[in-house]
Amino acid sequence: MKKYFALLLMTFTSINAQEVKVTTGKVVRFANFKSQFVDARNVDVWLPDGYSENNKYAVLYMHDGQMLFDPETTWNKQAWQVDAIAGKLIAEKQIQKCIVVGIWNNDKKRHPEYFPQKVYATFSVEQKKFISDVLIKRKKIDSEFHPISDNYLKFIVTELKPYIDKTYSTFTSRKHTFIAGSSMGGLLSFYAICEYPEVFGGAGCLSTHWTGIYQNNDNPIPDSIISYLKVHLPNPKSHKIYFDHGDRTLDSLYRPWQEKVDVVMKAKGFASKNWSTQFFSGKDHSEQSWRERLDIPLQFLLGKSLP
Repeated sequence: MKKYFALLLMTFTSINAQEVKVTTGKVVRFANFKSQFVDARNVDVWLPDGYSENNKYAVLYMHDGQMLFDPETTWNKQAWQVDAIAGKLIAEKQIQKCIVVGIWNNDKKRHPEYFPQKVYATFSVEQKKFISDVLIKRKKIDSEFHPISDNYLKFIVTELKPYIDKTYSTFTSRKHTFIAGSSMGGLLSFYAICEYPEVFGGAGCLSTHWTGIYQNNDNPIPDSIISYLKVHLPNPKSHKIYFDHGDRTLDSLYRPWQEKVDVVMKAKGFASKNWSTQFFSGKDHSEQSWRERLDIPLQFLLGKSLP
């Protein structure tokens, strides 16, 4: 492990510290971050104004890292603008001091990396073929679908997190470590807190893509996800989970499944202090919509830590 970190440090000796424009703090880019488990990708770390080694910071890991900061650098000219929103909340002491680790997605491997692997393993051969055919038709993948989210989470937990904790002045405990994303990133975030409850104390799941594909009819995925949740949800006494959705574009598919998930959350002992499901009428499936409400999950997750 020591040799691995030494190699990483050598790799990142010439980092471009300001690849994206931000309104508060700064972004440090770790280009082509190597992994033993998944393909290399960029990792952007946002540090708030006044970041100091004399303080300790919570850490929020976020998926689709290339969509988080500067809209001028994204494919659709939209971004979450995490720097502006988190920076404002920190300055107003609405949330604890934190850094944000933006993990870039890997284009055509995004769906395989973000789809809960243990859920997929429960499907029949026929169901797997159906899912593959739909994703290929929608050009989300190029060949037969094989989720690799278990390896993606190993990358975050055993490679990226130790590197971040070694490089920055962070609180390393569960109650100060969070993970969040939208759509498939929301799906992956709840999977992460279920698979690694000792690592993540909170998960933010915006516009969670419960369908896994892009239809409700003849779709085995949502009910299988709910069956997984019934068994694997973490302890509500030490974890926070946030869900939300709108009712426009792709978000229009989510309400019936979110309502079933909410039933499971209640049955497992989650209540308002450690679980929130929000509905946003008129909001669609886009970075603009997630930006508009990002302050809500940030305050829910980072406003007051659990024991």
